[in-house]
This record gives sequence, C-alpha cells and structure tokens, in this order.
Amino acid sequence: MSVAAGGEVLRVRRRLDEPLRVAIAGRLKAGKSTLVNALIGRRVAPTEVGECTRVVTQFRYGTADRVDVVRRDGSRVSLPLDPSGVIPQRLGVPRARVAFVDVTLTSDRLRELTVIDTPGLSSTSAGVSESARGFLFAGAGAPSGSAGGPVDDTAPFDAGIDGDSVGAVSGAEAIVYVFTQAVRDDDVRALEAFRSVSARLSSSPINSVGLFNKVDKLVAGGADPWPVAAPLSADQTRVLRRVVSDVVPTVGLLAETTEAGRLTAADCEALRTLAGLPAAQRAVLLASVDLFVSREAPVPRRQRERLLALLDLYGVGFAVAQLQASPQLASGDLVRALYAASGFARLRHTLDEAFRWRTDAIKAGWALSCLEKVASHTAHPGDRELLRDAVERLLHQPEYHRLRLLEVAQQVTTGAVELPEPMERELTRLALSADPRWVLELPSASAQELSAAAVEAATRWRVFAVAGASPAQSRVALVAHRGFHLLSQQARAVSR
Repeated sequence: MSVAAGGEVLRVRRRLDEPLRVAIAGRLKAGKSTLVNALIGRRVAPTEVGECTRVVTQFRYGTADRVDVVRRDGSRVSLPLDPSGVIPQRLGVPRARVAFVDVTLTSDRLRELTVIDTPGLSSTSAGVSESARGFLFAGAGAPSGSAGGPVDDTAPFDAGIDGDSVGAVSGAEAIVYVFTQAVRDDDVRALEAFRSVSARLSSSPINSVGLFNKVDKLVAGGADPWPVAAPLSADQTRVLRRVVSDVVPTVGLLAETTEAGRLTAADCEALRTLAGLPAAQRAVLLASVDLFVSREAPVPRRQRERLLALLDLYGVGFAVAQLQASPQLASGDLVRALYAASGFARLRHTLDEAFRWRTDAIKAGWALSCLEKVASHTAHPGDRELLRDAVERLLHQPEYHRLRLLEVAQQVTTGAVELPEPMERELTRLALSADPRWVLELPSASAQELSAAAVEAATRWRVFAVAGASPAQSRVALVAHRGFHLLSQQARAVSR
C-alpha cells in the first residue's frame, strides 16, 4: 500500500479509539456554551460573546488542562485559562487565521465524549453564522483530534472558515441542536443540512437531539415553567420528527450551576435567609428581577445579583420554596433538587440512549465511509482494490447487521421510506439499543419471555415484508426481521 493511502487508513484506525464526537449547534445566545459547561461539569466555556465564542472550540480529555489556538497553517499558540478557569476571551491570534480552539481538560466526563462548541447559526454577525454553517455542513473530510484531516479543497468555505476547521470537526457523529421559544424554518433547514456531513450515519435523526433551552423564560415572575414547557416540547418533537430523535426541555443555567459546582455554602445560606422572610416580603422580591435586586432585604444586593447570575429568578424562587418547606434541608440536597428542576437529567439519559448505546456502530459506519472515500481517491489501482476488498469482507460480517439497522432506521426516520408509526418506533428502538427489555418495552420480563417476544416481532416483520409491503418497505422489514432474530438469540444466551 502506498504511503499516502496507508497514512489515511492509520488515521481512520486511530479515530476508532477516540471518544464519540458530539457537536453543539444552534443560534447565537441560545445557551450552547452553558450546555457545554454542564456536559463537561466545569465552567470553562465563556458564555459572554467574545473572540472565543466566534470560533469552533473542541473540548476533549487530556492529562492536563490546556488551551491551544490552532492556526490555519496548523501551528499552535498555547494559552492559560483565566484566573476563574475559563478560556480567555482574547485569543491572541486574528480570528481570520484561527482554524479552531483545542481545549484538553482533566474532566472524567470527556473520557467517552468529545464536545464541539460552535459559533451561532443565524447570528447577527453574518461571518459567525457562515463560519458555523461551513464547519457543520461542508461536504469535507473526516474528524481529527487536530488540524490536518482530509479536506475537500473545493468545498465553499465562507467568511474565513477554512479547511483546517472543517477537517477538525466535520466528522462529528452526533449533534445537539439548541433552540429557545420555538423552532424556526431556518432551524429546521440547519438540522436538515447536517445530513450532508460526510459521516454517513451522522446524517440521521436518530443521532440528533433537540434541546429546548431556557424554558424558565416561558413564564413571568419566576413561575413554574414546566406545565407550559412539557406540551410545547411535545409539539416541537412532532414538528422535528424527521430531523431529531427527541426534543428535551431544560433550564440550562440551572444545569450549568449545579453540574459545575458553582453554588457555594454562602449562596445556600443567602437563599436560606430569603426563605425565612415573611411571605409578603418574599412575594414582592420574587415578583421580578428588578424588584429582587432593588428592594431592601437582609441579603446584600451584590449577593442577590450573584444568585440571579447563578440561578435566575426561577431558580432562586424554586430554591427558596424548597428551603421554606424544609428549613433544615442540607446544601447538597438543595443542589440535587435544583439539578432535578433543570431538566438536565433527562438530557443526560437521552444522550446515553441516543448516542452512547451505538457509539461503536456510528464510528464503524464513519470508518467504512472514510475507507470507501480513500479507495475512490487513491491514485494506485492496487490500493483501490485492496481497500474495496477489505470493505466488502467487513460488510459480510455478522456484526455489520448493527450498521444495517441504523441505515434502514435512518431511511424510515427521515421519511425516505414510510412505515406505520408503531412500526417506525419499534424499528428505531431496535436500531438504538441492544437491550432486549428496552427494545421490546418489557422491563420486567424474564429471558424466556424476551426471547419469545423477539421471535414474535421477527415473525410480524417477516409477514409484513412478504404481504403488502412496497419493495422499499420490504427491504427495511427484512433487516428488522433478522435484527429481532438476533435479539432473540441474545436473550436466550443471557438466560444460559
């Protein structure tokens, strides 16, 4: 094999050992960086608009905290975190020359997940918006831990976005799209454009999640937003059914504050003091942000401003209500209650179900796509035949059926192949997980019951394939048929 082709194959091999890459996309000020901090468990991504929020930033695990500004020519400039542990606002390199910012952190949460924070789409700055679109949606190369992945030089890089940046992030296997209030038409277009990213299994709604952020802003005066947020989230899930697997409502600020450990003992004591005020005085303070900071109160104004920065009015009101109901509530229990109120636990669960269940399958599909691309571009006929033969052998392995399930589920969830909605949901569960109880929706069933249920599902799909299905539906059904037979065998193996 030639040196060039061999180098590309080795790069693909190294990528298979790396964590799943998740891109965080959305509008400017939608709360993307706040989400990143909550996912990482540290407040390291700046949430105020500055130089570093206008470029792609990659967060990955490392043995030491380090910030590298990667220039377009591949060279790096190292920067320290600022005194508060946040990426400095000024990068020291003109933005037009920056490919991306590479941040390594000692956070254990990054051992299995690399997070890509993107500039805002549809922002007030056309350059920032086009840069984000360029990195997410250009039909360029494969992911890499640094600049230098294969890049299609003919891809349109607008407003200063360059091949280094695209090569670093365009191979993200999954996306979390952050929005507030309601999804707009260009949000849907942005999510649909994600399908054009070269990693073929990344282009499925199965690997995309919508985050309905800042739901506390849906109501006034710090009132409980969840009675409004829940039905709105369900509506958005139906609207986005063909572009995301789920829409999760959350209060991002509460998630960041609790996950990053930002609420101090002094903060909790200030909240406890507010909880001890007469009901009428508490009601006036919590009626609006202006009243909360301007009225006379036993808690200093600066401390109240800090509480708003950490919790906003809804979080302050929720915490005060918890402490008023249970005056002896420990600080740790209060933080856990605030975390539950953020809705972030559901997002964590969704990420586990939607992405980590099938990390290996997603990356394997990406690797096969890359090998096919290398084979089609190599100048040596021997390399081309060698790579294509290797890909063909892999496609005949039994393990490849997991990829086939993801591929047919993609066809169905995008609407390319129509199925009755119950069958679509069943196929999606089969593609998402190897857990028979979750797939078959039988959480308490025995191994024998699970095996029998899987055989029954396989039979149902076989009957559908040969009786009344269109050719496209039949192909999907036969893949599901085999998938349920394999699931039955798995359930029987567990019982032995």
